Amino acid sequence: MGKEAKRIGANTFQFFTRNPRGGAAKPLDLDDIKAFEQYRKENGIISVLAHAPYTMNACAKDAGLREFAKNTMIDDIMRLENIEGAMYNFHPGSHVSQGVDVGIEFISSMLNEVITENQKTLILLETMAGKGSEVGRSFEELRAIIDKIAISDKLGVCLDTCHIYDGGYNIVDNLDDVLNEFDEIIGLDRLKAIHLNDSKNPFASHKDRHEKIGEGSLGIDAIARIINHPKLKELPFFLETPNDIDGYEQEISLLKSLYKC
Repeated sequence: MGKEAKRIGANTFQFFTRNPRGGAAKPLDLDDIKAFEQYRKENGIISVLAHAPYTMNACAKDAGLREFAKNTMIDDIMRLENIEGAMYNFHPGSHVSQGVDVGIEFISSMLNEVITENQKTLILLETMAGKGSEVGRSFEELRAIIDKIAISDKLGVCLDTCHIYDGGYNIVDNLDDVLNEFDEIIGLDRLKAIHLNDSKNPFASHKDRHEKIGEGSLGIDAIARIINHPKLKELPFFLETPNDIDGYEQEISLLKSLYKC
């Protein structure tokens, strides 16, 4: 993936740790990782973000599914410890009618079992759109999880632009206010990555449907303000737009033309 990222003009990329709709992972290949680390140093790949599978629900009602989530995260982090500076992003989960407080308790309990003092991999909670019974639909919910973690310095946040706009944070008209609110509740020091996506839906729709850059309800002007905001512009941005590889290449070129160094 490093070579493909380089080919399309990217200096960072995100990948799934395993089948996003399943649970199986490929055997760990340390020689391949070693070759990648050498390649990234030579070609300016500065940041790598791993995404947990969608099937991982840390606050599921079924205890077996929660155990699957814990074991998957433990295995993923063990693998990522071999990649310098790797981060691990996951959707906090869906409480499935148990209530958000129960969901937060399950998520934080799992993280306390998973996180160790010596791990190098930073775990990122992703901001969610609030679809169904998703946990993480507000900054307050993410803060509530963080507050329950014993080793919280291993925990950060990945902000998804589509998700928070769909979730009711108006980053189109009030970006500064949203970032100030994030800072007051969570702290901007915990913001480590951004999923840069436009949205197919109107503001506060709680739908979570990504759109290509500049073709959705956020629009190109808002996207330009986001990538150039002084509190955000040095963070790694990851595209999750509905595109093929050529489409990503075009979006990267567009974003570079908008980015003010």
